[in-house]
Order: sequence, then C-alpha cells, then structure tokens
Amino acid sequence: MTPLSATEIRGNWATLLLPIQHDDAIDYGLLADEIDHFIAAGVSGIYSNGTAGEFHTQTEAEFDQINALLAERCNRAAMPFQIGVSNSSAQIARERLRRGKALQPSAFQVTLPDWYPPGMPEILSFLETMAAEAAPIPLIVYNPPHAKRRLVPEEWRAIAARVPGVAGMKVAGGDDVWYDAMRPLFGRCSVFIPGHTLAEGVARGAHGAYSNVACLSPAGARRWYDLCLRDLPAAREIGARISMFWLTHVSPIISRDGLSPMAADKAAAVAGGWLPGLTPRLRWPYRSVAPELPAKLGAIARAELPELF
Repeated sequence: MTPLSATEIRGNWATLLLPIQHDDAIDYGLLADEIDHFIAAGVSGIYSNGTAGEFHTQTEAEFDQINALLAERCNRAAMPFQIGVSNSSAQIARERLRRGKALQPSAFQVTLPDWYPPGMPEILSFLETMAAEAAPIPLIVYNPPHAKRRLVPEEWRAIAARVPGVAGMKVAGGDDVWYDAMRPLFGRCSVFIPGHTLAEGVARGAHGAYSNVACLSPAGARRWYDLCLRDLPAAREIGARISMFWLTHVSPIISRDGLSPMAADKAAAVAGGWLPGLTPRLRWPYRSVAPELPAKLGAIARAELPELF
C-alpha cells in the first residue's frame, strides 16, 4: 500500500481480533476470514496489534505471521492497513517495525515504552528514532487510558512540532476543554477517539475512530461514519444511543467484572455475530467473559441499535 498522509487517515478502522483456540493457539484460517469480512464490509481500514489484538501475548513468529496475512489480504484488495508494532520494550518495537516495513503498511501504530514511564525527552527520542526507521511510512501514536504516561495536549503539540513522521494519534478524547486545546493539531495530525464517541468527536473536529463499534458491527460502524459526514445531527442521535449502550452494557465488563478492555471488545464482536466461529476466549493468563454474555449483549444491541445491523 502507499503510505497514508495525516489528511488521508480518516473514518472507522476495524481492529484485528485474535481467534484463540482451546489450546491457546491462533486460528489463522478464521483470522483470514475476519480480514475478508472487514474488506467486504467496506471499513475505512484495518489495523493489527492494538489492545484488542492481544499484541502483548504474541511471540515474534506469531507477530510476523499475523501481519504477513494481513498485508497479503489487504494489498490484494487495496484496503488500507496499519501494523501495530507496540511493545513495552523500545528495542522489540523497533525490530518489529524494521521487519514490518517490508509489508508496506499504510502506517505503523506504536505505544510508548512503559516498563517505567518515560519522560518527555525520552518520548521524543523514541518517536524520532521510530519515525526515522519507518520513513516514508508514518507513525500513529497509541496512548490508551491505561498507559503509564498519559500525554496531554501541550505534549502532543510538542511531539507534532518535533517529529513530523508522527501523522496521528489514537487517544481517549476528552471534554470541550481538551478539544479546544487539541484544535491547533487538527490540521496537522489525524486525531482518532474511541468508537462509541465518534459522532461527538467528529462534531468537535476529530477525524475518526480505531473502533470498538466496528467490533460489534463492522458494516454498521462504516454506515454510521458515512452518516456523520452526510447528516451529523442524525449521526449524533444514533451516537447518543451507542454511547448509552456501551456505558450500560459493555463498559461494566471492565468496571464491574474486573476484566480487560480486550475481553469487552471480543465480547462485543461475538455479540455482533458477523464472524461465525469466533469465541470470547482470550489468551492466557487473561480471563474472558462468561460464555452466555455475548448472546445477551447481541440481543440488547439489536433492540437498541437496529441501525447497526
């Protein structure tokens, strides 16, 4: 694929979820089916090795096999794709990027090294080196809510000024004050916020989502993003119901049940029913939702959010 510029990284991107078998192995056949479904659904792009992709559980051989499969399918279909090279070790992340560069992704996603929270000089050094290694492929900085170093708007502006190879960011978003502080970056960087807040984020200047809603319904998430561009008031009405569904039925998987974000995302995907054979199983040692929960989530989602199905 041709590397994407910041102004081209837009829309609702789907995360690659790992189908995990009973013996903890990855089902690569089902993974290929998943990629093909995303392509057929017409999502804006596909990315590997986010939190929901369980990048932190993969061996290096598995990392290579997953991303080779993604690249082959996406390049054949002219589907934009990003490779997540994140790792708590900067050295391993750099090696993943070096190997992944041969696959010619549209962009790379990176997290900050986080065994010990890096200071701003260390963050800039890390991103400058990674951007130089990746060039001309851009970087997307993934800074999740559970990161040991949560970047604030002033720090994002410093990164944008110092590291032109950073084309965008995947962040938790914020309130009106946060959006006002981020506004100087909107013309320079692609700013992506959580999927269930997409319409409100677009209304404030954000550019898209690496989307948990695409876990629930890839085609529905794409239609919702299209509606954001065509009829934002209507999209915001749907978005209010999506946010309520997420806060009421999906977020408690984390806050009430003490499970991980990837458990919530995979439960939503199984609830959506678009990939027969996918189960909510996570890789050891992380716990999955109760087997009966996705069916309940799916019934509620279809009743409350029929536009997605």
